[in-house]
Amino acid sequence: MEFTEKTLESQLIYDGKVVRVFKDSVELSTGQKSFREVVKHSGGVVILAVKEDKILLVKQFRYPLKEVLFELPAGKLEAGEDPFEAAKRELEEETGYCASKWTELGYVYTSPGYSDEKLYLYKAEDLEFTHCHPDEGEIIQAFEYKYDEVLKMINDGKINDAKTLCALLRAKIKG
Repeated sequence: MEFTEKTLESQLIYDGKVVRVFKDSVELSTGQKSFREVVKHSGGVVILAVKEDKILLVKQFRYPLKEVLFELPAGKLEAGEDPFEAAKRELEEETGYCASKWTELGYVYTSPGYSDEKLYLYKAEDLEFTHCHPDEGEIIQAFEYKYDEVLKMINDGKINDAKTLCALLRAKIKG
């Protein structure tokens, strides 16, 4: 069986600063017709920053959840921006650090059932503090935790952010 869907028509139903939402009429490989709601996103980066034997986490309020989360530094790609350049920018904006050693950890799709968002994962080491300058409207605080403390936070349900969990797992697998 072939697993494809052919787009017959695509209608833009929302055009925002961060996402665009489309309602697509599709033809399935079986010949049936259906609809798909698709969120188009420019993508983003996630940075596992390691300072000596500690991991940098940021704490910030996430409006859609109405919660404060601990997560790895991360950010949205600007249109046409190179993911590696975005990772360097976001690390400094959110933590105040620059890194001289970088390792690519691959990428993940956040919610492929309805979104095309792709997050590029990086590990940053050999950190040097410059200055922190978060985006406008962003209230963020950086913390340093030992790896075992981060694992305990995950186990205790204090870290539930998927991008953070994915980056930590990829780094562990790649060694």
